[in-house]
Amino acid sequence: MLLFNIILIIHVSAFLLYLCRLALLFPIKQPAKDKWGLPLGILILCTGIALVALKYPAVNYYKIVPKLSLFLLVGVINGIYDKRPLSRWAYYLLLGATVLAALIAVVKV
Repeated sequence: MLLFNIILIIHVSAFLLYLCRLALLFPIKQPAKDKWGLPLGILILCTGIALVALKYPAVNYYKIVPKLSLFLLVGVINGIYDKRPLSRWAYYLLLGATVLAALIAVVKV
């Protein structure tokens, strides 16, 4: 249980750092990409996989599948805007997908 909680804290911290990174880019007209997105995305993915592996028999697939599809959406948008600044619609889509993934994670069903 201790390992699960440590991985969960790392996962939530990386997720909050990504959300703060997006929030700091909000006032900028065409925000430039920084180098924190890829390491944070890899950390979120690896810790998410570890959390699912540790809780395997009792996995909530109705939460995991939408969050994984939102993660793929964020990855595709970041891949499209790899070398150029984010457009406004791409920024709002990233922010919306991130907040929606957070809401899916905390909603108790």
